[in-house]
Amino acid sequence: MKIVTVQIARPPTGTQEWAASNVNIQNGCEHDCRYCYAKTMAIRFKRATAASWGQPRFRQHDLDRSFTKRAGRIMFPTAHDITARNLDECLLVMTRMLAAGNDLLIVSKPWLACVTRLCAELDPYRSQIVFRFSIGSTDEAALSYWEPDAPSFAERLACLKTAHLRDFQTSVSGEPMLDGNPDAMIAAVRTYVTDSIWLGKINRLRQILPLNCPRDSEAVRRGEALVALQSDKDIRALHARYRRDPLIKWKDSIKAVIGLGRPASAGLDL
Repeated sequence: MKIVTVQIARPPTGTQEWAASNVNIQNGCEHDCRYCYAKTMAIRFKRATAASWGQPRFRQHDLDRSFTKRAGRIMFPTAHDITARNLDECLLVMTRMLAAGNDLLIVSKPWLACVTRLCAELDPYRSQIVFRFSIGSTDEAALSYWEPDAPSFAERLACLKTAHLRDFQTSVSGEPMLDGNPDAMIAAVRTYVTDSIWLGKINRLRQILPLNCPRDSEAVRRGEALVALQSDKDIRALHARYRRDPLIKWKDSIKAVIGLGRPASAGLDL
């Protein structure tokens, strides 16, 4: 008797929860977040070191590529951010994607000067764009520790207000949550959000920190404290508070705790 093996596709996780495909243009990121999974993978596969990741390098083949219309939304970027240093190049590539008719999810820990220019130059494609700004906390001390070279909360909120005022679709990612008070972030941003507020746990931190922050006992200590704030009990309480809120969406790390259904295909859970 012939035995047929049926492979069951895994539900989308990570960036696939938000988009069908993604585009990046450089290796490394100036923000140099301590919990960055892209940094961890680059170190693991010898594409960077913990010290070199914060000095990014463009990938010329990605800067030169052309685009056709893709099925599903494209997320840009996923493994670095948009900063003053790479803004010209990011705009060049984003404009190519949009001119080909693609829908774009622009994800960033945003700088106001960059967002102001993005809104101005991408305005002809406004209907194809959702801005999703990463804001894991309203606590400036927490942000400055875990995301040492990224913008402050005040700057990110100003960016959200700017994009909202310019009539772009706006969203916020609270993944990873960087303190024990996501309610403060939700309250601060909801007036300026038209699409969604995503919440997610800090992921793989015990595996990430030894690579991203070698021999850093303070990072380990703070990491354990942050993980402790996101126990299953805490996550269930968070879900209970917001389960009927139409703006709130849950990343896979929370779905797994609550037992929520997962999307069948990449990019469906927008």
